[in-house]
Amino acid sequence: MKRDPIAVEAPELQDVLDALDDPDCRAILGQLDSPMAAKELSEACEIPQSTTYRKLDLLSDASLVDERTEIRDDGRHTTRYVADFEEIQVSLDEDGSLELAIGRRESTPEERLSALWSEVRTET
Repeated sequence: MKRDPIAVEAPELQDVLDALDDPDCRAILGQLDSPMAAKELSEACEIPQSTTYRKLDLLSDASLVDERTEIRDDGRHTTRYVADFEEIQVSLDEDGSLELAIGRRESTPEERLSALWSEVRTET
């Protein structure tokens, strides 16, 4: 079965909780009101760039950050990161287990193209 590159996979509850518990991850999320490169995030959050990449991986595994390819006319594409949620809800259901709901906004055609391009780059 072929994976839909635009569909967001449901994250594990523990991945989301681990990411939100991390102060560097929270700092990164606090900066992502617009797409930013890892270097920009590193500088804005005052954390080493290598740490920034590790935290972006953690946030990506939790489906809280999306990696987008900014396509440039000169062919030198760049990777930018965006917060990929509007709301996170953790609730206790009737049988006592935790339920996770992540509210997302609808992506624009440009964002869908960027996601497709990112998927093509990882497949080649």
